[in-house]
Amino acid sequence: MSIVEILKVIVQGIVEGFTEWLPISSTGHMILVDEIIHMDQPKAYLDVFFVVIQLGAILAVVLLYFDKLNPFSQKKKPSAKRMTIVLWLKIAVACVPAAILGLLLDDWMEEHLMNAYVVSAALIIYGILFIVLETRNEMTTFSIQKTSQLTFQTALYIGLFQLLSLVPGTSRSGSTILGAMILGCSRNVAAEFSFFLGIPVMFGASLLKVVKYFINGNTFTLVQVFYMLLGMVIAFFVSVYSIRFLMGYIRNHDFKFFGYYRIVLGIIVVAYFGITALAV
Repeated sequence: MSIVEILKVIVQGIVEGFTEWLPISSTGHMILVDEIIHMDQPKAYLDVFFVVIQLGAILAVVLLYFDKLNPFSQKKKPSAKRMTIVLWLKIAVACVPAAILGLLLDDWMEEHLMNAYVVSAALIIYGILFIVLETRNEMTTFSIQKTSQLTFQTALYIGLFQLLSLVPGTSRSGSTILGAMILGCSRNVAAEFSFFLGIPVMFGASLLKVVKYFINGNTFTLVQVFYMLLGMVIAFFVSVYSIRFLMGYIRNHDFKFFGYYRIVLGIIVVAYFGITALAV
């Protein structure tokens, strides 16, 4: 264990916490940051580390929305408890596509598409889509203003949009927010439902990575476990701020800023790796 490695873990935790819930692709940021600071750990471990520290981000959602997501709260009337259970059923329905295709395509996607150029293209393309969609939304009234207004069919369609995030650089929150708005959800509903979908999806992805890691005959050292726990804790606290920032921001703004940001980041990523490749 070294101070330098601990500082690298802290940086990655901050990056994860800031970018996971914003529609700007945590993968794109993690790839770029890892290329710059590069943790001195085996690739197999880093593949798990970058996914598992997302658990800290998940806990931030659980904390901030605990009352809304808790069907057993004593503060809720029976009707409110039933609505919460129905919300969880909609979340489950929306997660079905990712649960099926995610398991089937995870290894193939990682092997063939996990590179800077795919990430750059996804960042730029979805950045443009956000700008185009929000330009159209200037003349649009959203029909779904509350998560309780989501139908099971709409939830499933949002889940299908979530499949787009299997392509690195797309952003899970970006694809679900974009899809939800196309389907008529307000920015607030789109963001909240994206947060909720992240709980089972990201937990499942973390569990899958850990299981595969052990199946392949790998083990964690105590230092590696410490790094993951530290990354999770940092990601948790930063995610709390990140979520609050996003929900406050979209009360008075649209997502165009994030679209422009994605385009700029995509250009930076492809330029950085292109120059690096030429220099080798």
